[in-house]
Amino acid sequence: MSDFNRGIWGQPAPARADMAVDAGLRAFMLGVYNKMALGLVLSAVLAWVTSHAPVVEYLFVRNEFGRVTPTLLGTGLMWAPLVVVLVGSFAMRNVTARNSGVFYWVVVSLLGAGLGVDALIYTSTSIATSFLVTATAFGALSLVGYTTKRDLSGMGSFLIMGLWGMIALSLLNVFLLHSSMMQFMVQLIMLGIFAGLTAYDTQKLKMTYYQVQGDTLGMATATNFGALNLYLDFINIFQLLLSLFGGRR
Repeated sequence: MSDFNRGIWGQPAPARADMAVDAGLRAFMLGVYNKMALGLVLSAVLAWVTSHAPVVEYLFVRNEFGRVTPTLLGTGLMWAPLVVVLVGSFAMRNVTARNSGVFYWVVVSLLGAGLGVDALIYTSTSIATSFLVTATAFGALSLVGYTTKRDLSGMGSFLIMGLWGMIALSLLNVFLLHSSMMQFMVQLIMLGIFAGLTAYDTQKLKMTYYQVQGDTLGMATATNFGALNLYLDFINIFQLLLSLFGGRR
């Protein structure tokens, strides 16, 4: 349930900015990546808790065939991040550094807790391998977005529309078509979409810096939402790789 939040909290498409690298930009980007990294650490801790602590029996059950399914409470936990985003998009009109920070950590915490089901389904080796591949790919794609001189705003809009289309097609397949080949193709396309969005979101952050530099509130808010977008890109790539290539227990 992590493939959302595209186009809701993103900054308006910025005008072309001077791409000269300076100390302020480096500090800004480092702040975004640090917050994202802390979010990943918190997610890993919460995923371990929900897959190993006694609370797991209230969230997920494993049947006689070894298939893991969420309980009613577990289903609520997995859908909670989407509910938070949708409610927040209407309720949080006056965006501040504080409430955007709280929003980030709430979404990260809920998603991290929901990731416990992956630890129950996939082997530790598959999880570790998928994480390392994701980290390597994410770093390379983010570097491309940071260094490229090409304007990626048009590509980003196309990718966001494609993402929502794939989400709709995925839901159609889950409830009506039940095609494993369709599921595989949708996941493969979404993997490419999130790869492109990683580069796009990185460039958007870089341009946003030039818009809000000197504005303390704007910088703090941009850091929170920038970290959230990059965190969601990372988590989606990780989950898609795990679903496509991971070995099950």
